[in-house]
Amino acid sequence: MMKTLTQVLKSKRAQAEPIIVPYIMAGDGGLETLGETISFLEKNGVSAIEIGVPFSDPVADGPVIQKAGLRALNAEVSLRKIIKTLQTITSNVPLVLMTYFNPVFQIGIEAFIDELKNTTVGGLIIPDLPYEHQALLTPYLEKADIALVPLISLTSSKERIEKIVNKAEGFIYAVTVNGTTGTRHTFDENVGPYLQQIKSQTDIPVLAGFGVSEVKHVEQFMQVCDGVIIGSKIVQLLHERKEAELAKFLTSIREVKVRA
Repeated sequence: MMKTLTQVLKSKRAQAEPIIVPYIMAGDGGLETLGETISFLEKNGVSAIEIGVPFSDPVADGPVIQKAGLRALNAEVSLRKIIKTLQTITSNVPLVLMTYFNPVFQIGIEAFIDELKNTTVGGLIIPDLPYEHQALLTPYLEKADIALVPLISLTSSKERIEKIVNKAEGFIYAVTVNGTTGTRHTFDENVGPYLQQIKSQTDIPVLAGFGVSEVKHVEQFMQVCDGVIIGSKIVQLLHERKEAELAKFLTSIREVKVRA
């Protein structure tokens, strides 16, 4: 059975709309603001929301998100507390939880998935869980409406990409840089062909992430994939309480034309 996250994003694509997924750090500014932030982003037309879990050793995160994670950790935010908060929040767009594997292991994989069933989380990203070890989670996800979102890097071989996309759910997180998250102005010339290669092998929506921070980036990537994930810019604007600027930015990228 197709997971809800996949259905929602495919519907966006069918309507020729760019798929826009903002990333936020849960607990940056206090967990009591999480529901308000989700509601704000939902009202501004996003397709789904990626919710980051603060972690002491975030190997995939750049400086902006690292600082947000530290602020949340200093406020004693944890995966358990985030899940309890999410159980009290209703969202009309799918939520995608991004966490490293250690906090999940500490809770217990089965207990973790069971707790998520009582939330509107429809996707799960674990950047330090290799594709070869996904079987640690997949048995518990079979009866849950939660997609395990795969990441594909620029250095992935054609054979590895083929293996990953064949079992993909939700969307494919196509990492557009070799390194950590963070705003940037340009991308390697190989990114376009790389995204086209992934998209040619799957019907699952392909989203470009890492470094996406300007309207021109969205315009560039919407020629070769289905949408974008935007993290550092969103996190920074929320931290600086520049909601009006963020709303204007989200409006601009929603208006980007999708390649026919």
